[in-house]
Amino acid sequence: MDLTIKKMISVEEMLPHYHLIKQLSPALTEEDYVAMLPQMVPNNYCQAAAYDGDTCVAVSGYWICTKLYSGKYIEIDNFVVSEVYRSKRVGKLLLDWILDEGRRNGCKTAMLDAYVENFKAHRFYYREGFIARGFHYLKPLS
Repeated sequence: MDLTIKKMISVEEMLPHYHLIKQLSPALTEEDYVAMLPQMVPNNYCQAAAYDGDTCVAVSGYWICTKLYSGKYIEIDNFVVSEVYRSKRVGKLLLDWILDEGRRNGCKTAMLDAYVENFKAHRFYYREGFIARGFHYLKPLS
């Protein structure tokens, strides 16, 4: 397995990754994915993707922003590894690239959300040195 990581900054580069994003977020339609990306990219949204040859086997979005409590940070968003490539160190390679991207951009912190029921992700993030620091609350507005 010869993996490479590529940074995606345009909507066109990100569109082919829907099949992986859907593994993590099955309720997200392709139509919504196509409609949301043009809203996200102007707000510092990027993706990093791991390729085995020409095949995208993992993808994660990320944002670089600043908050008062954390300073400049990189937020990992929708981190997903193809089911066939899980437990083969692909996730670690992609995560390490994203963390280095944060360092290259002067970030002090990396943060992410993981679904409460996603226990495999919890183990992965704990193993990689993340700590659970709080709760993320949602309230539907419509």
